[in-house]
Amino acid sequence: MLRLFFLPLKAVLKSSGIRLLATRGAPRCGSHNGQKLPLLQRQYSTASEVALQSGRRSVSIPTKATERIMGRWLLVCSGTVAGAVILGGVTRLTESGLSMVDWHLIKEMKPPTSQEEWEAEFQKYQQFPEFKILNHDMTLAEFKFIWYMEYSHRMWGRIVGLAYILPAAYFWRRGWLTSGMKGRVLALCGLVCFQGLLGWYMVKSGLEEKPDSHDIPRVSQYRLAAHLGSALVLYCASLWTALSLLLPRDKLPETRQLLQLRRFAHGTAGLVFLTALSGAFVAGLDAGLVYNSFPKMGERWIPEDLFTFSPVLKNVFENPTMVQFDHRILGITTVTAITGLYFLSRRIPLPRRAKMAVATLLTVAYTQVGLGISTLLMYVPTPLAAVHQSGSLALLSVALWLMNELRRIPK
Repeated sequence: MLRLFFLPLKAVLKSSGIRLLATRGAPRCGSHNGQKLPLLQRQYSTASEVALQSGRRSVSIPTKATERIMGRWLLVCSGTVAGAVILGGVTRLTESGLSMVDWHLIKEMKPPTSQEEWEAEFQKYQQFPEFKILNHDMTLAEFKFIWYMEYSHRMWGRIVGLAYILPAAYFWRRGWLTSGMKGRVLALCGLVCFQGLLGWYMVKSGLEEKPDSHDIPRVSQYRLAAHLGSALVLYCASLWTALSLLLPRDKLPETRQLLQLRRFAHGTAGLVFLTALSGAFVAGLDAGLVYNSFPKMGERWIPEDLFTFSPVLKNVFENPTMVQFDHRILGITTVTAITGLYFLSRRIPLPRRAKMAVATLLTVAYTQVGLGISTLLMYVPTPLAAVHQSGSLALLSVALWLMNELRRIPK
């Protein structure tokens, strides 16, 4: 798989136009016995000269070819993050996230293989609140299903880490990273490691005993939102960088209307991100099961139990009714903003790809609204809810694509 990312050094040097002298002891000043050398033999890169003078093995330098390779690499990485987010959503929908009560980076990579090992794993699960309160009649076969769901999510997280860290180390060693890219790659790899720790921190909140609570054991919605939010940041940063490296830039005339459209696109992308993040609170509190009607919530536009918690701010994050209400408002606001963005873009001459991005954004937005309403009315079936969660990633991706198409070209 890694061969898709890596290009032999010889091919990179050839594509960049760099030629190294093969003659041992050849002069460095561009002449030989009083005669000038051919032009191609005098075209040294600074990095190559330093490597030859120091007697060390020469390394490549960033070129258009290496930028395309790194762009494809980050595109694959963003795809693995999207897979982790989708798989994590399904794990939450199937209530499988608390089935693995330990966290070991290497030890847990091997699943139980014998009946004795499975029974030992099941006994560990039986010591925690989810089994005692919710799943006290669960069979071993049912436990295996939720265990494998969580196991798949954790193993996929390790694949994400390898997809970032191993190629990054290779590119760094080859000298393909500019100083700016080095900082960005370090930040991305650090965020991947932070994600793993944050995931376990989130799971721990669902394993804690709460004597004063008779509610269904679940992870903290705050930690769930933090876990999802950091994953979305990682996804956005990776996808943005990949698109910036892969897509040729269109030089757009800097008009007042274009500046307005660019700001509108940025604000719309922020709304999409915020709406997706609010979905973590909906999932964490099972708020999608509270009012399964649309457009009204029950028989009212504004339900009576919207402000039952004290202080008032607590309702925004802990009252399932308010959490669902907020998610509805954010979704409606987002699709309205995208509609306005579409009509504004039609008044401005844009390149073909930018027009495609705006039209795709509008289409995905209304599809996502339809999925959300259907999920609500059908009482949150797992397959449909998973598609709705995936739709939020698709919408965020298209919003980033549009922003990238409209980005300012530095002079």
